[in-house]
Amino acid sequence: MRVIAGTLGGRKLAAPRGLGTRPTSDRVREALFMSLEPLADLRVVDLFAGSGALGIEALSRGARWVDFVESDVRARRVLEENLASLDLESRSRVWRLRLPHGLEAMHAELSVADLVLADPPYGGREANAVLATLGKAGGLSATARVVIEHHGKDALPETVGVLRCARQRRYGETVVSLYRVSAGASGDQEER
Repeated sequence: MRVIAGTLGGRKLAAPRGLGTRPTSDRVREALFMSLEPLADLRVVDLFAGSGALGIEALSRGARWVDFVESDVRARRVLEENLASLDLESRSRVWRLRLPHGLEAMHAELSVADLVLADPPYGGREANAVLATLGKAGGLSATARVVIEHHGKDALPETVGVLRCARQRRYGETVVSLYRVSAGASGDQEER
């Protein structure tokens, strides 16, 4: 696994061993970040961070700061090693929180986040629970974007609280859903 583009493009990333984490493929990461650019000076939250590949990609492409959230001890150790080897410790923080309940401890970080990335275990339960927590009014800034990577069989709602699905892209069995904070009743949607 490697960083796709930006200042760290081509640098290798370690991945946790075993089946507990499922790294986002290079193809999906590249397509995702091309659709999200520009990332310059953004504050990012990377939920279910695993190796940190998504948040590190954001930092490489110009994000100012990333809060990484990972509850698994082994995955968090690999994440911290990746951040140290790429000299990104001064632009990030690693949180040890169980999701979605731990999100309440990150209220201040979420309220200023420009982009929230979430790659929960497939099955839909964690994705829906995180969306429900993030969708509560007042939790996110009005301009925040939330990206959920999930299995194509996992049904996610069109709207949840203040969040509305603006776009979905399918990459084989993987689907990436982009949510935006609803602008109220008008809520024009982007192309799906």
